[in-house]
Amino acid sequence: MARMTYKDAGVDTVAKDRFIDKLFGLMRRTYNPRVIENDWGYAGFFALNGPANLFKKQYKDPILVSCADGVGTKLKIAQQTGKHDTVGIDLVAMSVNDLIVSGAEPLFFLDYIAVGPMDENMMLDVVKGLVRGCELSDCVLLGGETAQHPDDYGAGEYEMGGFCTGIVERERIIDGKSVCVGDAVIGVASSGLHSNGFTLVRKVLLEEAGLKLGDRIDGLRGTLGEELLTPTRIYVRAMKHVLAPYRTKKVVKAIAHITGGGIVENVPRVIPPDVDVEIRIGEVPVPRIFSFLQEKGGIPDDEMVRVFNMGLGLVMIVDPFYAKAVVRRLQEAGEVAAIVGTVKRGKREVAIKWK
Repeated sequence: MARMTYKDAGVDTVAKDRFIDKLFGLMRRTYNPRVIENDWGYAGFFALNGPANLFKKQYKDPILVSCADGVGTKLKIAQQTGKHDTVGIDLVAMSVNDLIVSGAEPLFFLDYIAVGPMDENMMLDVVKGLVRGCELSDCVLLGGETAQHPDDYGAGEYEMGGFCTGIVERERIIDGKSVCVGDAVIGVASSGLHSNGFTLVRKVLLEEAGLKLGDRIDGLRGTLGEELLTPTRIYVRAMKHVLAPYRTKKVVKAIAHITGGGIVENVPRVIPPDVDVEIRIGEVPVPRIFSFLQEKGGIPDDEMVRVFNMGLGLVMIVDPFYAKAVVRRLQEAGEVAAIVGTVKRGKREVAIKWK
């Protein structure tokens, strides 16, 4: 009988160990004084107070907030193009953006990656994206797991999930309960498709239209592949900037992260049952990729707003008296934003108007 090793079965532990050694150097770029480093543990350690006692100074009744998400079939675009250094940003963005809509700030992030045959350079590119996403989120990449599954994934294939933990003061939780008729609706621009709807995107553009990821198309940024891989925008710093002066005022009443389900399914999640939200598409510039996709696929308007963000990465509902001030603070933080609608009496629905 032949002698078998783990490597013969498709799992290269030596290559993984080399990858892990390089990984820790990248992760340390995100560390802050709250991280307790250890070379022996099975878990990451994060001090709630740390040397400056920041928690005791900033929080009287702190609540931990957790989110988990993935990137979906956008990963297939990365794998087909061989460009892997941005999907890590997407993975972080999907969780931290979910977290900040409650008024929380992210503390640390964990990842899980399942990969086929170990490709160190590919995995390092993925982790570089994770690190960049955490840097943009002021969030620690505290740990994770990389598992080799050669029976489930082929060469160059992988799947990943992300998990984020943050914190918010109980009295400052944004829960949408105070939203009322007359409130202003603010749209914050997306960077493009973000990380949702890619099964439809791939079906329309790559299968039905027969386009190639290397094609250059007027109005899009670079090649089609580069456009589709535009990283999901991270709004953590912008939300911190907006919320900072309103710690004792309920100025920002609700925030929706426009992900799977598009505008019409995400906004109702953050409003009371007796109101509707009217949103005008086009007040915030809509990236060309959306109209291009709609033209190529003959996608109806109502389906577009049910699947995609249509240029709005976040939708905020605010006290109308402060609406212009909130827009200014978003712009100061580098975001493109505008008042895009209002709250009316209704049944927890979204009315879309096209500019």
